Amino acid sequence: MTNAASARFPVASSLRRDGAIVDLRQLDISTDNEEEAEVPQRSGLLARFKARPLWQRIVLVLIGVFLLPYLFIFVYLLPLIHPVSTLMIGDAVTFRGYDRRWVPLDNIAPVLVKSVMVSEDGQFCYHGGVDWGEMRVLVDETLHGKSTRGGSTIPMQTVKNLFLWNSRSFVRKTLELPLAVFASAVWSKRRMMEIYLNVAEWGPGIYGIEAAARYHFKVPASRLTARQAALLAVSLPNPIDRVASKPGRGLSQLASLIQRRARNADAYIRCLYD
Repeated sequence: MTNAASARFPVASSLRRDGAIVDLRQLDISTDNEEEAEVPQRSGLLARFKARPLWQRIVLVLIGVFLLPYLFIFVYLLPLIHPVSTLMIGDAVTFRGYDRRWVPLDNIAPVLVKSVMVSEDGQFCYHGGVDWGEMRVLVDETLHGKSTRGGSTIPMQTVKNLFLWNSRSFVRKTLELPLAVFASAVWSKRRMMEIYLNVAEWGPGIYGIEAAARYHFKVPASRLTARQAALLAVSLPNPIDRVASKPGRGLSQLASLIQRRARNADAYIRCLYD
């Protein structure tokens, strides 16, 4: 309609409907342009974040980094997801490469599982991520200036491998404890053990029990013998210096001890195979 026509026929500001007069100016008539105008409002969160002082932005980023592992713990519930460790990521970023071949728990020799449990975490089936009794002993020994063992349970080692770093520190241990408890609450015992055995380091660039079995003994993880399983288990605390396929006298004696204990350790793995 031209301006002249608009002048002759002014637009009505109201109409009669069902006997009542309706004011057209009060009707909510939105246009595409008005909807598009909402888009900048959706980016308001980013704008408000940028407008904050630098120290507040740093704090918010740190909180996000702190919470991210807890989100990944839920993601790793899915059996199709094969998590990688921070060491694997480091090897990939530095172009060193690594060997890891994921295998389900049912494709791992039970004698290896028993050997690892009696060597690393005999109470795995009974605690909720942290062996608090062992932890109290370690704290007491530390306060009295005594040398201590690591005291890390399999859940603690798992979350450390997945989300944290290797060097010992109070900060790492502080982050590790709640992550281990949370992961133990979310994952089943089978899933925890499966992830642990597939991300543990067994030599330079060797991760997971399948790659370790083939690298050290030229067999798949499902065909490991009791002796081979014991040697792999006792090398876990220091897989760079403790070479399962080339054990020294001390490592051999320790493996013999673990091998004897593993023979009578069926009760230790009941939570995994019942």
